[in-house]
Amino acid sequence: MDASAFPNLDPQLRPLVEMLPDTMSAFDDIPAAREMFQNFLPAGPAPGEDQLDIADADVNGVPVRVYRPRGVAGDLPGILYLHGGGFCIGDIDTEHAGAVLVANTVGAVVVNVDYRLAPEHPYPAGLDDCYAALKYLAGLDGVDASRLAVHGQSAGGGLAAATALVARDRGGPALAFQSLGIPELDDRLETPSMKAFDGTPMWSRVQAVKSWEYYLGGKPADAYAAPARMDDLSGLPAAYVSTCEYDPLRDEGLTYALRLLQAGVSVEVHQFPGTFHGAQLVQDADVVKRMVAENLDALQRALHPAV
Repeated sequence: MDASAFPNLDPQLRPLVEMLPDTMSAFDDIPAAREMFQNFLPAGPAPGEDQLDIADADVNGVPVRVYRPRGVAGDLPGILYLHGGGFCIGDIDTEHAGAVLVANTVGAVVVNVDYRLAPEHPYPAGLDDCYAALKYLAGLDGVDASRLAVHGQSAGGGLAAATALVARDRGGPALAFQSLGIPELDDRLETPSMKAFDGTPMWSRVQAVKSWEYYLGGKPADAYAAPARMDDLSGLPAAYVSTCEYDPLRDEGLTYALRLLQAGVSVEVHQFPGTFHGAQLVQDADVVKRMVAENLDALQRALHPAV
């Protein structure tokens, strides 16, 4: 891609942007997109695996992977971990290293969810799987059900927001925190950033249109499919919301954070300058290190509150 098209781009992210292929048509072929996404995975075991007890489980047909810090006494907080991928790609393995990092750094039991993907399984299949996994997490031995959080990036951030809404409206499990990273929240595709960014790195309006088309399966969105449509955001757990400057999802994330605040929900929000959707691939970039560290710190503070 031509990095000069993004004048505010962080210099440490420029090499990746210049190497990126054109992904505008990536969602035209979902099997190929899934294969391409798999190719981004690092080889070998994730750093810190040896500090965790890791086990795969089945929750009424939903595959999950459970991570528990080894040798830690007492009940730990629990985090539901939801991968990204536009509701159409990704699985447990694509976010395995991230789940390991969260479990170790935050000191929490993490449940990584292999929710069903569109277009084969349109809404509400994926959300139903996430909610089933949340109930499973809340009932696990060694989990403090008063300290539960939901965490996701991109479509996983949208599903995290939706899971928080479902938990509120179905009477639990009660969540203490929601971590919404660059969340995909609004099928209407009308924000200024969504209209402007039709050729941004990794994610642009073209992919967003296809993503919602597949996820909704030809049906109109309700407020649990697209949380930006929810009129009442009161009674939700405190939130951390992050967005990226060159991301079509930027404005829907910022708007949702503002609306949470207006509804009386405590919110921490950070718009990272010079970044784009998927910038976390450049792990050595200073801005990416800040993105990761700040999110982990927000989870840590929320789930291990000072007394």
